Amino acid sequence: MAVTMAFFRVCLVVVTAIVNHPLLFPRENTTVPENEEEIIRKMQAHQEKLQLEQLRLEEEVARLAAEKEAEEQVAEEDQQQTEAYNAWDLWSTLCMILFLIIEVWRQDHQDMPLLECPGGDEDELPGLGGAPLRGLALPSKATLSRFYDHCIRAATVDAARTREFVEGFVDDLLEALRSLCNRDTDMEVEDFIGVDSMYENWQADRPLQCRLFVPFTPPEPYRFHPELWCCGRPVTLDRQGYGQVKVGQAGGDALGCICGKTKLGEDMLCLLHGRSTGARPSFEMENLLCARESPYLDAMQVMKWFQTALTRAWHRIAHKYEFDLAFDELDSPGSLKIKFRSGKSMPFNLMPVIQCDDSDLYFVSHLSGEPSVGGPASSTDWLLSFAVYERQFLRMTSKTLPEGACHLSCLQIASFLLSKQRRLTGPSGLGRYHLKTALLHLLLLRRPAAWKAEQLDARLHELLHFLEKSLLEKKLHHFFVGNRKVSEAMGLPEAVRGAEPLNLFRPFVLQRSLYQKTVDSFYEMLKNAPTLIREYSLHVPSDHASLPPKTAL
Repeated sequence: MAVTMAFFRVCLVVVTAIVNHPLLFPRENTTVPENEEEIIRKMQAHQEKLQLEQLRLEEEVARLAAEKEAEEQVAEEDQQQTEAYNAWDLWSTLCMILFLIIEVWRQDHQDMPLLECPGGDEDELPGLGGAPLRGLALPSKATLSRFYDHCIRAATVDAARTREFVEGFVDDLLEALRSLCNRDTDMEVEDFIGVDSMYENWQADRPLQCRLFVPFTPPEPYRFHPELWCCGRPVTLDRQGYGQVKVGQAGGDALGCICGKTKLGEDMLCLLHGRSTGARPSFEMENLLCARESPYLDAMQVMKWFQTALTRAWHRIAHKYEFDLAFDELDSPGSLKIKFRSGKSMPFNLMPVIQCDDSDLYFVSHLSGEPSVGGPASSTDWLLSFAVYERQFLRMTSKTLPEGACHLSCLQIASFLLSKQRRLTGPSGLGRYHLKTALLHLLLLRRPAAWKAEQLDARLHELLHFLEKSLLEKKLHHFFVGNRKVSEAMGLPEAVRGAEPLNLFRPFVLQRSLYQKTVDSFYEMLKNAPTLIREYSLHVPSDHASLPPKTAL
């Protein structure tokens, strides 16, 4: 047993020695070192690639970080700039609001210098003293009187004949218009009313032009419901002085329908409103000259209707006359011109108007011959005209003034100068109505004895000074609106007398270019006035055409 174990051990040693002998597997043992070196080289190359990639990634990260930092810096600068702009916009807005508040306070609450009638024998009104008008040195009284007699009075000597001729023709024209209208469906035209300078005796220059109001009313059972800006809800500043005219019937809706107030049976149908909705038919509104989808009277529709009606009426009576009738201005359908065969012409103006309740106030689409410094915001806005009250006030005041008073002469000369200046420099924001308003204020503030004929030069200087002061202050109040000094005998509606004063120069506050042009034109008119008066007082213009021989009507 022991010998066997010893032999087994010897054999095991021999086998182990043979297996581990270096010559037994020569290839495998010799390639091991080579494989290790190749692996090491590959690992080194891979390590170098990793290092290069790491460097590239580090550079990319650094670049991205720089770009992000730059973007954050730009965003921060933009935010700071935006905040600065917002702060500036806020400051500008606050300054504008403060300016508007100051302007409104100044115009609405600052006492006007011309509020009290001067007492004693003072020759100047309060607030009109001081330095004379810039660039104005009126000629002598003799030159001024000669200019008025030879130029203005000579030019208007045919005013009475012109009025008579135009009134006779317009009577015939409106009568023909009425004969063509259907009283059940068409508007009813009333008798005309003469207004403005030709009927107030202060027409200053040729051509002599009559301005006539033609009131009209809707067919039965409808009626007009005027709505003034000073009655009801507040309106914006640009709509002050305007109103709207609602077409309706007393006790009904805007079209006179009472289905909303009366319970109809199941088998009854309202012919105006239909079954489903309360919408009014468009043909009904158009026949009543209302705006589209509105119960309010449309000025454009009225003008188109009036122009068409006048054309039809003239075609009916044209054979009776030896002259032609044409529309003078396209933007004013009521502006007409009679053209005689001799080549002479005679313009006149017919304007459709709506009476405001039972007063002498009338709604008009615009003021004929006046500059437009801010038209109506909508075609349903109508301008309120005080032309009839102005004519009545001048007539009542003339009875209290000395014989041959110079108040209308002052207005004629100022209107003449303004007309000539318009031909030189074009229209501005100053119109004849502003001159007339200034004169009405002075008539109310001055004593009657101050308007004697021999004081023409002083009163003319005062009128121009009043206009200059009003322009510089951008404030000229309407004579009737909110003026409690006007006598109650005039019969003005209480809503108008108690309203806030209406500033006719308010558009100049926002329209700076128009204001500057108006001021420049006014001072140039003052500069040219002395020379113009002297020239016209020596040479009577040749363009004062006389009225053609009276035509049989």
